[in-house]
Amino acid sequence: MIKNDTIIALATPSGVGAIAIIRLSGEDAITLVSAFFKPKKKGKTLKSQNSHTLHLGYIVDKEIVLDQVLVSIFKGPNSYTGENVVEISCHGSSFIQQKIIQLFLQNGCRIADNGEFTMRAFLNGKIDLSQAEAVADVIASNSEASHQIAMQQMRGGITNELKELRTQLLDFAALIELELDFSGEDVEFANRAKFKELVAKISVVLKRLIDSFAFGNAMKNGISVAIIGEPNVGKSTLLNALLNEEKAIVSDIPGTTRDAIEDELIIDGAVFRFIDTAGIRETEDTIENIGIKKAFEKAENAQLIIFLIDANKYLSSKNIFLEEIETIKQRFPNKRLLVIANKIDTLSSSEILILQSEIDNLILLSAKQNIAIDKLKQELTSLVNKGALSNNQTIVTNSRHFEALNNALLAITGVQQGIEDNLPSDLFAIDIRECLRHLGNITGEYDVDKDILGHIFSNFCIGK
Repeated sequence: MIKNDTIIALATPSGVGAIAIIRLSGEDAITLVSAFFKPKKKGKTLKSQNSHTLHLGYIVDKEIVLDQVLVSIFKGPNSYTGENVVEISCHGSSFIQQKIIQLFLQNGCRIADNGEFTMRAFLNGKIDLSQAEAVADVIASNSEASHQIAMQQMRGGITNELKELRTQLLDFAALIELELDFSGEDVEFANRAKFKELVAKISVVLKRLIDSFAFGNAMKNGISVAIIGEPNVGKSTLLNALLNEEKAIVSDIPGTTRDAIEDELIIDGAVFRFIDTAGIRETEDTIENIGIKKAFEKAENAQLIIFLIDANKYLSSKNIFLEEIETIKQRFPNKRLLVIANKIDTLSSSEILILQSEIDNLILLSAKQNIAIDKLKQELTSLVNKGALSNNQTIVTNSRHFEALNNALLAITGVQQGIEDNLPSDLFAIDIRECLRHLGNITGEYDVDKDILGHIFSNFCIGK
């Protein structure tokens, strides 16, 4: 899959800016640029310059100066792609960018495919596949948490986590295979006690990585929070207060919100996606009923549910509300639930004490008066287990890795069962190979299907 041609692409966003960077990679990259580069000070040609150096000069096409540029040289294999790489920093005019790119396209280059620079880095052994995928995650990171996870992965987090265990498993696999060659002589080359310890250790690591996916995926894509409750309890007002803008229409008329309204907010480095849903009530309105159905669907798909109640109505009908809270807990048993009493600005101190004494972990606030909104934000962030981040633990965010880890765990469980049942080596040797194959698929050490590589790198931007 490694190509020897030279590719070119704009590495900075298209459009007008102060500076644009045009990147080339390939065996002939330096030679091609050298043919059209005129240094400001006479000296050695680009081809004879040292790697990792900068050179000021002009890109010239048939005596016509296209632009004054700064050229960076990175000679392979000590470059991002492992090939000769040249980066041309020119002025950010769209016209200049296109003239320079067209010049090299007419003289031996071709436009890079999506993610082709990073794909070449992978194919040339500069990074493994999990690190290559992390490059895209770093570019797409939109919060402190998602950035931190992506950087940890790009530094080889999951690779380092599995490398030693995979090496040890490979050593034992070789001994098991050797036993199969001497099956008629009833010999054991692999120490079963040590092998059993290793398999148990691998199982523990795989389970921890698999368990980290729910948190990692939430940090990467945002924690979805569904705000549900009866009409006119202040769901839209709460959304507006959290976002500090008039995102949702607020009205005293019941049933105003008929479709889910969503927006994101970064709190303490984590992205929360708040969903304001239609008020839940019995109604004859067909459109409103569709909105109520969507409200339950959003709650089903959310990681966190906020059940908002009217503090005044609760005091007069508390049994009904307590039943509703239990109903929600039973309907969504695996969801985190926050019960919030709104409109406390209309209550007396004694009424507030009654509320606090009757519902565990109740949050009291006034969305309209912006009372205790910061307390709610603190409560939301406290529900996010960021200990793994602060401890720099490996956190899985990639669904491809998640699937491979689950398959590897299934295979290693088969090995464990085979050892416990005292089965002959040949009966669990297949499971060992399967486990190694799935672990190798994560980093690309095992042969990875070309279609999978194409899918991974097609999600990159051109120029990376």
